[in-house]
This record gives sequence, C-alpha cells and structure tokens, in this order.
Amino acid sequence: MWAMSAVAYRRLGTAGSVAVVTGGWAAGALPARDPWGLWVPHGSVLTTSAAVLAYVGLTLLVVAWWQYGRAGAPVRETLVTLAWWTAPMLLAPPLYSADVYSYIAQGAMVLEGHDVYVVGPSVLDPAGLGGDAASSVGGHWTDTPAPYGPLFLVLARGVTWLTGGTIVPAVLGMRLIAVGALVLIVWALRRLAREHGASESAALWLGALNPLLLMHVIGGLHNDGLMIGLMLAGVVLALRGRWITGSALVGLAMMVKSPAAVALLFIGVLVTRAATGPYVRRLAKGLLAPGLVAAAVAVTATLLAGTGFGWLGTQSVAGTIHTALSATSDIGLGLGHLLHLVVGTDPAAVKSVVQTLGLAAAVALILHLGWRALRGSVEPVHALGLALLALVALSPMVQPWYLLWGMAVVAATASHGRAATVVAVLSAGLVYETQPTGSTPPYGFVMAGIACAIGTLLVRRERRAPNGVRLPAQRSAEPAGAGEAPVRRVGSGSV
Repeated sequence: MWAMSAVAYRRLGTAGSVAVVTGGWAAGALPARDPWGLWVPHGSVLTTSAAVLAYVGLTLLVVAWWQYGRAGAPVRETLVTLAWWTAPMLLAPPLYSADVYSYIAQGAMVLEGHDVYVVGPSVLDPAGLGGDAASSVGGHWTDTPAPYGPLFLVLARGVTWLTGGTIVPAVLGMRLIAVGALVLIVWALRRLAREHGASESAALWLGALNPLLLMHVIGGLHNDGLMIGLMLAGVVLALRGRWITGSALVGLAMMVKSPAAVALLFIGVLVTRAATGPYVRRLAKGLLAPGLVAAAVAVTATLLAGTGFGWLGTQSVAGTIHTALSATSDIGLGLGHLLHLVVGTDPAAVKSVVQTLGLAAAVALILHLGWRALRGSVEPVHALGLALLALVALSPMVQPWYLLWGMAVVAATASHGRAATVVAVLSAGLVYETQPTGSTPPYGFVMAGIACAIGTLLVRRERRAPNGVRLPAQRSAEPAGAGEAPVRRVGSGSV
C-alpha cells in the first residue's frame, strides 16, 4: 500500500466516514415510519447507489485505519482523528443495525408498564408511544423478550420519555449514550495501556478508532459499547486498588449485558494476589467478594428500576436465533441434519446439545485462563480479553460486534502479542459482513473473507520485511506522559 502521513490518512478516513453516512441516509437501517420525513426510502435505484457509496466509504475508512496505524501518530493526534471520524455519524440514521428500534420500543414498554421480559415490542399500540419504533423492529425480535439488564432499560425509558418516542430524536438520544460509552472506553483504554506498559496510541488505534467499533457502536448504536465501557472502567479501578468500586461498575455493566460478568473472575484474581494472610482465605476472598459486590449492585439496580428479575430468564433468548458466525450453531445444525438423514434425529435437539457443549468449553477455557492468571503465567487483564474472545468464539449466537468485547481489553494489554494482530485482521473483515440496512447477505461473508485474507497477507509481508513497518499493536510501548502519577496496584480492602 502507498505511504502517506497520519494527517493524510485522517482526511481519507473522514472522507470515508462522510461517504458511509451519506449513503446511509438512503440505504441505512431506516425506520418503517418517520413522521418527520427525514429517514425515508427514496426508490430502489437511489437506494442501491447509496449502498454502493456506503461500501466505498467503508473501504476508504478501513484502509485509512490500517495505514494510520502504521504511521505511528501520537495519542493527541489519534484522539483528534477519532473525533474527525466520529463526527459525521452523530446525526446519521441507524447504520448496519436496526437494534436501536428495539431499544426505543422496550423503553416505551417500560413506560407503559409492560413486562419486557415476557413479551416483545409487538404489544405496543402502532399509533401510540413507541409504535413507530416497534414497527421498525426486525422480524426476529418483534415478539422476543428483552435480553438486556435493568440499567439499560432505564436509560432507554428515559430517552423514550424525553423524546416522546419520536423516531429521529429518540435515535439521536440513544446515540448520545453511545458517544458517552466511547468516551468511557477511550478513558479506560489509555489507563489500562499505561498500567501494562503498552502504547496508548496502539490501544486507541485498535480499541477505539477501529471501524468495527465506530460502525456498530456509534453508527449502529449497539449497547455493547456501554457494557464494554463500564466493564473496562471497573477493571481500571480494580487495578488501582479500588476493587469494590470496580466490582460495582462491572455489576452495572452486567445490568446492560450479562457477558461483563466474566470480568469478576479476573478482578477476583487481582484481589487474591494482593490480599494477605493464609492462601485459602485469600482465595475465598477473591472468588467471593467481587461477585457479592456485583450481585448487590444488580439486585439494587433491578429493584430501583422496577422492571423485575425477568432478565435472569431471558439471557438465552438470543441463542434461539441462528447466526452464521456461530461455529457451534453451524456445526450443530450440520450434524443435526446429517443424523436426521441417518437415524431420524431431531436436528434442533442436536444443535442444542452442540451449543451447550460449546458453552461448557467456553466456561472451561475461562476457568483455565483464570487459573493461569492466578499462578502468574498470564497477566489477569490480558487473560480477561482472551476469555471474552473465547466466549464469543464458542457462543450459540455470534454477531460481528461481539468481537469488541475482548478486543478492547486485548488492545490495551497485548501490544506485542499475536492476539492483537488477529483481532485487527478480523475487525477489518467483519465490518463488511453486515449491510448498511442491517441485513447479512451472502456476499457480505465473501467480502469479509477477502478483507481478512488481504489483512493476513499484509501482516505476513510486513513480518518478512527486514525493516518493515509494524502495526501499532506490534510496536514497543511509548513512555508515559511527564508528570503522570504512578498507578496504585490493587489493595486488599480499599474502596
């Protein structure tokens, strides 16, 4: 690829972001009804042209991101670049996902007293509060109970109440939450990188500037960004000795989406290693105390929200929807059909068994990583990133943006590791898997595969070059800024 300055790549990426948003106004995840008439279809020819423009813009953004990482810009310049690439998306319609309509509809359901953990958005009056959002929800989710925690539902309720459920202001209100999540992620990434002697610029490049995050957290407004931000902030505080507050933040992250609970195991490792006294007592404290704090936060949040504890029973609803990125679902379905032909076995039952085995394997890997972190053979926070990636790889439902769960942690802890390079290549590919409308056409997987292949070839070529330029994730750490106070390690009982 050609070489330009970091500023030139910033401008190229900004042009790409503008093109994505411009195309999204006609080819994004537009609502079924918009009373303001801003986000409405414009005919098949214009929609197709807009989709092509969005794909061209996305490619420019991916190329600019990859090359920007090789240019080696400092932290301040990377933050400016992040602002430039994010700004065009702030007023855009939903891009690459229609999930935000489910969020708004669920907020309306809470306002109207419906149990969001029993029924789906279809219970809303089409002409009433949240009706426009409910009519825009994807077919799979119309009658599906909410798999989200009470904290997120309270935020969705607040946005719906403030905007009256009107589509455009409600979407923009949810985007403010997404931007806040991005700010929190940036804050945590810098501090985690500093804590682990890694490059802050590299962490921001992979964990925040990443097109996969920008498209699906800012453009697509997925609440995974808020979960990640709260989880990372909790880990930062735990590393600084404030494990009780850190565990409480992880508890809040769980009240957005439950996978954040994995962080409690590794905060427990930090507590165990820092505690004093007999080993059994230290281990018991590490295994139990963070979980008890998070559980207390979860119970309190649930009671204050008034949405009930139904979220405990809806965590598996997503697994009922087949996604081609889930290896266990694909294997289970294929094996199920094969056995059906041979012995007449129900394919759905076989698929369920394989999915369960996959989750069991994920739990085993997570516990193994926790054990290795406890023994000191792997750094606890980096082990958390690997654990989250393992959970995604073996989950019964996998979406492209699920990669962000572990990627954000790995970005700050693996500045010399292969894991960061792997997730960088996957990011460049998976961003193509979804159309601007939010659908996943077969050619999306082809484009994702081509992008991953190109990324792999580029990485190998740079590794073979005698003095090849490396990605930020492969560079040495940059020194901390002058005047920064040393970070305190986790203590045995500080708050």
